[in-house]
Amino acid sequence: MQRTFTLRRERAGGWGLGLRRGEFESRVAVINFVEHATPFAPVRSGRGAGTLHPQVATACGDLLSDYRTVWYDLRMPTDLSQRAERHLWMHFTRLAGFADHEVPVIARGEGCYVWDQHGNRYLDGLSGLFTVQVGHGRTELGEAAAKQSATLGYFPTWGFAHEPAIELATRLAALAPGDLNRVFLTPSGGDAVETAIKLSRQYWKLRGQPQRTKLISRYLAYHGTSLGALSLTGVPSIKTPFEPLVPGAIKVQTPYRYRCHDCGHLDACTLRCADDLELRLQMEGPDTVAAVFMEPLQNTGGALAPPAGYWQRVREICDRYDVLLVSDEVIAAFGRLGHMFGSERYGYQPDMIVFAKGVTSGYAPLGGLMISDRIAEPFLGDTAVFMQGQTFGAHPVSCAVANANLDIFEREDICGHVRANEGMLNSMLQSLRDIPLVGDVRGEGYFYAIELVTDQTTKGTFDDDTAEWLLRGYLSPRLYAAGLICRADDRAEPVITLSPPLIAGEREFEFITSTLRTVLTDASHALAARRG
Repeated sequence: MQRTFTLRRERAGGWGLGLRRGEFESRVAVINFVEHATPFAPVRSGRGAGTLHPQVATACGDLLSDYRTVWYDLRMPTDLSQRAERHLWMHFTRLAGFADHEVPVIARGEGCYVWDQHGNRYLDGLSGLFTVQVGHGRTELGEAAAKQSATLGYFPTWGFAHEPAIELATRLAALAPGDLNRVFLTPSGGDAVETAIKLSRQYWKLRGQPQRTKLISRYLAYHGTSLGALSLTGVPSIKTPFEPLVPGAIKVQTPYRYRCHDCGHLDACTLRCADDLELRLQMEGPDTVAAVFMEPLQNTGGALAPPAGYWQRVREICDRYDVLLVSDEVIAAFGRLGHMFGSERYGYQPDMIVFAKGVTSGYAPLGGLMISDRIAEPFLGDTAVFMQGQTFGAHPVSCAVANANLDIFEREDICGHVRANEGMLNSMLQSLRDIPLVGDVRGEGYFYAIELVTDQTTKGTFDDDTAEWLLRGYLSPRLYAAGLICRADDRAEPVITLSPPLIAGEREFEFITSTLRTVLTDASHALAARRG
């Protein structure tokens, strides 16, 4: 008789034993015995067959009584995992979250896939962090970095310029919509948002309207973690630990049709979400507002796509009250929505575009701000200086990688690939609506979210304990064990966010959909059992 078990080395010299059923496993026992006793000889990470150590068989009692030889999946915590847990403060991560499992260490990547330290393969369904547009393992991007490092590894653009930055700025200006002909390069997207905040305020001072300091953004939106960008962010759980923040950051309604109280019950959107911007401008006093910051398609809340006419109404309102419109495209630019810039998909002209992530496909850190000639004009005076800069802004190696990344976009028509295949991705994901846990499936391009509900008819929401169990206790570990990396997120209502590399196609979509169907169906049954 054969049965497959998973054994993991525990912290206190024991072994965690899990019974595998198909792609999933259930923790059935923790076996604590002599420090150097082992279930198999020799002890190593891997898969195979072996004879259980007598102490293991005894500790498990009847569970293993009929199984002298078992197939096993033995996972030893690596030295890297242990050092990561001890020394590496991981971002947005619970430090106490690794009490019963090791820190996952991603060792390498190729195409749409990554491998962990044990050699297990995963489909990168989030493109790292909405970033790896052209896929992992692109040697030409590493070669571009090495070549530039050998030529000029670093020099600032504080009164100087270098060829990689000049080339990149020229190419981006040619690609950007309208008169966005100036490029300010930063180390990251958060730095780019902070730069846009500063530029909008100094612009109005140079225009003789220093009272224009307020900033408007949307509820639930995420714009970064520095204090200025965090003030724009509309996610309470991220903001609260650091308050008070920068004053004058105003929030307006988010286009969230699935749960819209104004028009969710109607056949079409009334654009009340866009008109809320005008109401807030009138309330605050339009001559006190510097700029409006919005994403083309909002990430937090779950791929909240704008309704038809939304962006045209927003642009009209900004023009009416002479307020700058900043399009935060840290996620949406560079092909994520099938265009080089997300604003092109929705047909609106921003005064500034914030970008990062996909400009280098994550192979080097870089962000930036596209700026219209109108905003640059007051800074063309003899003594005018934009009082902003960063040591690693416009880093020559990062700029060289970005130029090589744009070469791939052009050579392989990455944006065209997204437009040609997004319908297939949408169709496959929409097929999951029959699963009881699935309330809504939404998104565009290669950016989708699945909102989870307790009841499809009532769109029932989860209490905090149930959301914690569902997302972190059930879905996240099972999706990872099944070989899919995505995000189970509850910064708003619980959603699963998907954002695969832009080179993904039918094979990857089928794996994503089949994995989600299995795990979400099991989760629906588990939730029903939990609720009794």
